[in-house]
Amino acid sequence: MRYVAGLDGGGTKTAVTVADETGLVVHTFISGAINYNGQDEASIRRSFQEICVTLAKVCGSLDHCVMICIGAAGVSNPTVISRIESNVRDCGYEGGLIITGDHETALYGAQDHLHGMILIAGTGSICYGKNECGLSHRTGGYGHLIDDEGSGYSIGRDILKTVVQANDGRLPPTEMTRMVYKQLRVETVQQIVGFVYDKSTNKKDIAALAPILTDACALGDEAALTIARKSASSLFELVVPIVEKLSLQEGTLAMAGSVLLKVTFVQDVFIKMMKQHYPGIQCIIAKKDAASGAVLMALNHLNEVH
Repeated sequence: MRYVAGLDGGGTKTAVTVADETGLVVHTFISGAINYNGQDEASIRRSFQEICVTLAKVCGSLDHCVMICIGAAGVSNPTVISRIESNVRDCGYEGGLIITGDHETALYGAQDHLHGMILIAGTGSICYGKNECGLSHRTGGYGHLIDDEGSGYSIGRDILKTVVQANDGRLPPTEMTRMVYKQLRVETVQQIVGFVYDKSTNKKDIAALAPILTDACALGDEAALTIARKSASSLFELVVPIVEKLSLQEGTLAMAGSVLLKVTFVQDVFIKMMKQHYPGIQCIIAKKDAASGAVLMALNHLNEVH
């Protein structure tokens, strides 16, 4: 039996799905991160070694895994692709290898086929689409320093911004102040500033504040509702160029990521905007994850080659 493997190289871990050549999933597992945007070379090498050892066990031999598809961030940088390939080959893998952006594998998993649209709003934000003619377009995904609007990071940042401005009297009092203090275990705005600018604080720590928005919106907090509307609008702006450039005014848009799936008020406002402007598009929850999408890509490529 021949096997394929799909890898979703996230920021903190790599999800791996293994399937036989008929598409039947035989094993899934989690390994270390392989993201060059946030990991050092040594840890990435160890992660690939662990992945290949597990693949060899699952498939009976690494030779029986005839195609690996890796969806990873940062592959627009050509050096990243070559470094990933070198790591895989150094582990003794000699089979077929596809290295592509994680937004592509996410789309394929979400739609369960090779065209359509996906909007991802987790720690960061990105939208990607591909039409039946094979044309594709991407918006967003340029990182928290210059982009990631509508993401968990941007929501967390806006929550903190609102809390400090309310403390100053620039904005009315907000329920989010109490919630932020509780989650961060602080008692003053000065301690919040210390948290934000501490060198150990990263974008995921800021994004972890995003769930506060749901509770604050449920209480009718106007500042929270304003942030929710802003986030939804930013996410809608990511979708518009995809729809227009690829003529995808009909069909489905898959939603993925913690903001769209868990921050109810953002999802509700976003869907309303989509229905108003694009009534022919149905918003759906992603059918499968990106690792499953990578398996689908691997199988399609295997069938094309053979």
